[in-house]
Amino acid sequence: MRRNSIKVLCTLVILASLVLPASAMVQPKKNMQLYKPLNVADFDPLVDKINVTVTIKEIRALKTIDLLSNPDFYVKVKINEKEFVSPVWENTKYVEQPNWSASAEVPKDYEFVNVSIELWDKNSKIDRLCDISPDEGNFTQARTADLTYSIATGVWWGDDFAGGDDFFGDPSGYGRLSGIDDNSIYQQDRDCELWFDITQNDFDGDGLPYWLETNMYNTSPLIDNRGEDADQDGIPIEWEYKFGLTFFEWGHDAGYYMIYDPFTWENHTALDPDNDGLNNIEEYKTWQWGSDPFRQDIFLEIDQMGKDPQGKGTTVPIESFDLVRDSYAKHNIVWHIDDGRLGGGEIVPFKENLDENDLSQYYWNYFMHNDVNNWRRGVFHWGFVGFNSTWAVGFTFSSRIGDTSALDCFYLSRQYLDTRVKSVPLIDSLYRRTFNSTKQRAMVYGGVIMHETGHSLGLESQGVDNQDGKWPWQVNYWRFGPYRSVMNYRYTYSNLLDYSDGSRGKNDFDDWGAIDMTNINPRHHW
Repeated sequence: MRRNSIKVLCTLVILASLVLPASAMVQPKKNMQLYKPLNVADFDPLVDKINVTVTIKEIRALKTIDLLSNPDFYVKVKINEKEFVSPVWENTKYVEQPNWSASAEVPKDYEFVNVSIELWDKNSKIDRLCDISPDEGNFTQARTADLTYSIATGVWWGDDFAGGDDFFGDPSGYGRLSGIDDNSIYQQDRDCELWFDITQNDFDGDGLPYWLETNMYNTSPLIDNRGEDADQDGIPIEWEYKFGLTFFEWGHDAGYYMIYDPFTWENHTALDPDNDGLNNIEEYKTWQWGSDPFRQDIFLEIDQMGKDPQGKGTTVPIESFDLVRDSYAKHNIVWHIDDGRLGGGEIVPFKENLDENDLSQYYWNYFMHNDVNNWRRGVFHWGFVGFNSTWAVGFTFSSRIGDTSALDCFYLSRQYLDTRVKSVPLIDSLYRRTFNSTKQRAMVYGGVIMHETGHSLGLESQGVDNQDGKWPWQVNYWRFGPYRSVMNYRYTYSNLLDYSDGSRGKNDFDDWGAIDMTNINPRHHW
């Protein structure tokens, strides 16, 4: 449900209150103060004009957009009906750094700005509109993001909004649009995700608008307040502002509420509203990489063994990370990989055969960096890709530091996975629906990474790791055929790269519904 579309008659409100339990009604917390700008002649007297800017940060195709090629994306943005069109990013599924924004001057005496964002695929005959929105309204509205932006507070709502546990949440998160939000995961309807931000200029450049500073926060609009932690709860004002301020639209209670007040101490170490195993302090530390306290995030550091003495050696294909990220994104879990891009991703000296003591030592040296209090533990899963091991080709295991343990690690054998790419060339190519070895290798690594991560997320149904599912000539190969999941060995090395949703009857299992992301939290053991 979009809050800007909650325009019900009084009779419907009364009916809803009779039918729905009190806990299901959209309402602010009782102790939350309502703020309303009234009769404001100039929302920012410190600047000559107010410019609202929409910045496109990333675009990703979650499904097939073109059958014969990658899409040619471009974006249309409207700010108060003034339209801007981006350049075309040709022949790519992923536009990671678009470096494009649209900016327009808006009236200083009117609080609300209308913003719309459309994602298009350019074609030689007819351009096609991609889906980045909940399924409401006519065809265009169902695929376009329609938003209302406030120059009083700098927040927006509509098809994307800052959500909290006491509101109808935005499943894709704040500043991230997804066509999956219309519950069309397995339909071919050109679903994409688009990351964006909306900002306005302000005198001190701290991103806090003048009216917000002078009427809600009581901070100086002449001083850059970023980095300040007035309530000393471990999180600075800019994070509590970004995720802790929301617009609530419901009759006479419509207005702005602070989910998190930057001037009231809260125990953020005990707050995990999205139940992803990361408390708010950890969400703040990973905010630089796109985490959201009201949408689930998974972080994985991959450390890899270097080349052998002859200079031979391979690393995990980048395409594998994209395949895994897309799979989680379709369920609005954002997967973040650190293969060297987020400050981790170490290269470990070559050793032909590893034993268990090696992995413990690598974990301590290359992940913990010899620091028992390293904050990454309990935030990042850790995967290590070695050459070979003396006892298994891939497995999940627990880290142990002091008297705590967590099921947060896995090991993969590079030697074994590379042989799986085309161990039976024709059959493997048909199995993965491509003769391209590079694509096949990405599928193999992606499937196994997702499989081992699934173990750390608590996926242990009857069909998981079933040995009979490996080859068609085994007696019980067909028994768990309905369990279409990378957790089933029948599909681990295929082109599937998905967990099952339990919808296929007997011997299927709902992996997605069973995921427990809090497994990453270290717990005391005896």
